Formats: sequence, structure tokens, C-alpha cells
Amino acid sequence: MPPPSEGTTHAVYARRTSGVAAYTGLRGAVNDCDASLGSANTGKLAMMDEHAASPHRQPQPARSSGLCAAFIELLPISGVSISVFDGAGRQSTICASDALAARLDELQFELGVGPHWDAMHTAAPVLVPQLQLASPAQWAPFASAAVELGVGALFAFPMVMGAVTVGVVDLYASAPHELDTHDLATAIRLTSGVVRQAVHAGMQSASDASIAEQSAPAMRREVHQATGMILVQLNSTATEAFARLRAYAFATERTVQDVAHDVVTWTLDFGDLPD
Repeated sequence: MPPPSEGTTHAVYARRTSGVAAYTGLRGAVNDCDASLGSANTGKLAMMDEHAASPHRQPQPARSSGLCAAFIELLPISGVSISVFDGAGRQSTICASDALAARLDELQFELGVGPHWDAMHTAAPVLVPQLQLASPAQWAPFASAAVELGVGALFAFPMVMGAVTVGVVDLYASAPHELDTHDLATAIRLTSGVVRQAVHAGMQSASDASIAEQSAPAMRREVHQATGMILVQLNSTATEAFARLRAYAFATERTVQDVAHDVVTWTLDFGDLPD
């Protein structure tokens, strides 16, 4: 698929008008485009819907060959990651198709900006077909890093259950390009199809350390634990503690997870750091 012309709108945002109305409206494209889907793709999508909805299936820890695989197979993208959120808004990554998808997920987690968070907060898809030419100003640190990593386009789709956004599917492409109507319909169908299984995988991983260790990338339980410890060390709120964790990681050019590990192993005490 050729990249969009210079006159094309490079960043498209489907914002909410009330509740999840915008997302619901975009999902209507699925029905309009189902007839244009090839029989093979339609069969795969239907099998995925049935697989995710089966009440008899035991949820398994998701890997790149599981929930992420269909997105790679059916969409013109290079990689994908899927993450879910608990009731407190804490994120757990369920699967990543490759190292770059995992790094993009990690960068957005560390910096707190990017299409991932916009999709989460608006409950609507965020489409950026040309990242280098057009991305919101507030994304600057993330967008710059993503471009340096060789990312040309980014797409984020919220996973919605009722009126609640429970997670996000993040897609990236190495070369800039747009998702056409057929691609959007397919992405929405696939996202809808993985919601239940992703939530089950997140719940199971949160209660089973052995599964968390098998996830790709692993659950961020150390980050949550470190945030709680910093909260006590600084006598602050959880929001302030996590902000300090992020800021320290950025200042020392390390990942949030690396710094969190130092905190939970008592190698680093934020109470001993200068203000």
C-alpha cells in the first residue's frame, strides 16, 4: 500500500462525543465492510470470535503466537502489542509480537504519552499514518524515540466492555501508510474478538507469578510494587510516587522497570535522594 500523499491528513483522531458513541459509530464500518472481506479472512475472524466467547475454554497466558498473531496475519502492519488495565488503572501487557512492539509499549508506559494513552482516555481509535510528519506536540519525546527506532505509522484501538475501556491494542508499521476502510473494519473486529480473552489472561497473570514470568513482556508487578514503596518513602500519593519513578528513570536514561527493580530489591531508596 503506497504512503499517503503530502496533501493527505496524516493524523486522524476519532474522539468521543458522548460515552463511547464515536467508537460505536466507527464500529458500524465493520458491518458495512464484512461483505468485502475474503472468505478466508471472514472464516478466521469468525473462528476468533467463537474462540474468545467460548465459556468452556480455559484462558491461557497470551503470547505473540496467540492473541497478537491474527493482527499480523490479517493487517498491513509490522507489529502489535496488547495490554489491559485493572480497576485502579494499572497496566499489564499481555503480548507483544516482537522486540520493537514491546519497546514501543514500554516507552509509552514510561513517558505516559502516545496513541496508546489517547485511545485509552477517549475510548476511540487513534490513527497516525505518518508519525514523522504529524503527531501531537505532547507526544514529542515518544514520537522522536519511535521514529529513531524505525517506526513509520502507529495505530491504537481501545478494547471496550460495555462503557468501560479495559485495554488497548497497539499496532505499528515500519513504513508510513494509512489503514483503508477494509483494514479498519478488520482491526475493529479483531480488537473486539480479543477483549474477553485478554482480560482473562490479565486476571490469571496477576494471580499467578509463573504465568506472569511467561508473558511477553512480563507483567509489571515490580513497577506497581515499587510505586507503593516510593509512596511510603516520600510520604506522597501514588500518582506523585509514580511520577518520581518515571522522572528518575528518564534522568538516568534507564527504563522504569529497571529502576523499579532497584527499588524493590532495596538497592535504591527515593527517601535518600536529593529533592
